[in-house]
Amino acid sequence: MMHFRGLVVAIAVCLPSFGAASDVLLSVSGDVASPPQGATWALTSEDLRGMPATVFETETIWTEGPQVFEGVSLQALLETVGASGRMLRATAANDYAVSIPVSDAVEGGPIIAYSRNGETMPLRDKGPLWIVYPYDDNEKYKTEEFYSRSIWQLNRLEVIGEE
Repeated sequence: MMHFRGLVVAIAVCLPSFGAASDVLLSVSGDVASPPQGATWALTSEDLRGMPATVFETETIWTEGPQVFEGVSLQALLETVGASGRMLRATAANDYAVSIPVSDAVEGGPIIAYSRNGETMPLRDKGPLWIVYPYDDNEKYKTEEFYSRSIWQLNRLEVIGEE
């Protein structure tokens, strides 16, 4: 046993920071402006809720009765990240992916919903993010083409120049 008189030994333990990475709900990459930090846009719930909110009521083929969705419009999100591509590759937590034309990102178009009926959506119930079109507001959205783009458990968007 060694004795150290009058010597204070400080040991720094470096643990990984789990807060930042685990709080990311949506990563956006591809043909976008340079993000503030890192190689991709890493958006938290606070980031998404800090953008202008869009709220609409609509029925879906996956739920019963009218539902109130709140989120950031796809148009506003793409403007925020400086998207310049023509297609989006939207990917869910289970790696299911769909292609969405950037031309869908219009006023009165789809939102990236972060709440349904005033509640956050858990992963087991199509959350935490779901691309939802205002089906009741526009008949063209009530087609298999648009239903197939309504991806839930969304966690990644890649903006692609050509597909």
